[in-house]
Amino acid sequence: MKHTILSLLVLLFVASGAAWAQEPDTTGAYFHDLEEFQDDTDSTLMLVRPIDTVDTDDKYVKIILFNDHTWDYIELERPDIDTTGLFDNWDIESIHAYRDVKVTDLPETVDLLLVDSSHRFVAPIVGRRSSTFKYRKGRPHNGIDVPLRVGDTIRSPFDGVVRYVGGGKATGGYGNLIVVRHSNGLETYYGHLSEHLVHENDLVAAGEPIGLGGSTGRSTGPHLHFETRYMGKPFDPERVIDFDNGTLRDTMLTLKRHYFNVNSHYGMTDKQSKSAGSAQYYKVRKGDTLGKIAKQHHTTVNALCKLNGISSKKVLKIGQRLRVR
Repeated sequence: MKHTILSLLVLLFVASGAAWAQEPDTTGAYFHDLEEFQDDTDSTLMLVRPIDTVDTDDKYVKIILFNDHTWDYIELERPDIDTTGLFDNWDIESIHAYRDVKVTDLPETVDLLLVDSSHRFVAPIVGRRSSTFKYRKGRPHNGIDVPLRVGDTIRSPFDGVVRYVGGGKATGGYGNLIVVRHSNGLETYYGHLSEHLVHENDLVAAGEPIGLGGSTGRSTGPHLHFETRYMGKPFDPERVIDFDNGTLRDTMLTLKRHYFNVNSHYGMTDKQSKSAGSAQYYKVRKGDTLGKIAKQHHTTVNALCKLNGISSKKVLKIGQRLRVR
């Protein structure tokens, strides 16, 4: 039922926090069903049209203002999310959930449905990777980095619920961070943001802006640090998304236990991935050289350089981790 503008002013006074929205989009989501507000059998009502919108505490409910000094509510379509098991190990205070779950507790293989006729995919950002899922400077880099400009929009790739939002010292190298959990158990991480656009427990739809790109935390320049985790365990995000083209690899993601290793990458065969899981590392000590380390581990300098992507002339640092197998 439509209401008068006077009653709307009273409502806005009581319900603090409501803000005027952008100019109405008469072809967009807010007004896709204007038949609710018009009676085709009465020609006088055909002159009634929406002129503005007002936000409410619920982002899926808007107040529509009409040019005849009346108003009404309209409810936008909400993401249809299966909440079965969605809130298991739900923790809005900690970056990582499922702390008590070990990799060995995970099934050998699990199939995750990513999209279907009711649930779509939108790339969080499109661009070439500047760093991949690997060991980097002696520590695991559990995601990929995609360069961007400060203020670029970051979107949720799937429908989900925001589990964690944080920044400052609490997130360490992540800087401003958002974690979204999706109904299939997948979690996606967004690090180094300049601004959060969502809050804990917010429902988000695929393609919805959730943050703005930045260079907060341990960052050498503006980029998005993006992670994919299942039951708290990271795996190569490129198994899910082709970031160069902004497309989904497949509608179904088959995760295998041996994928949960920082040396297991998209494009590897199962044999290569399993072998990567048995990789051995050595921490550089005072007086070590590549030749000395190679001899100690019954390998060659060339083999060490190839495994670690370094030159034979590289100066080693004490405490640096080198892969030796």
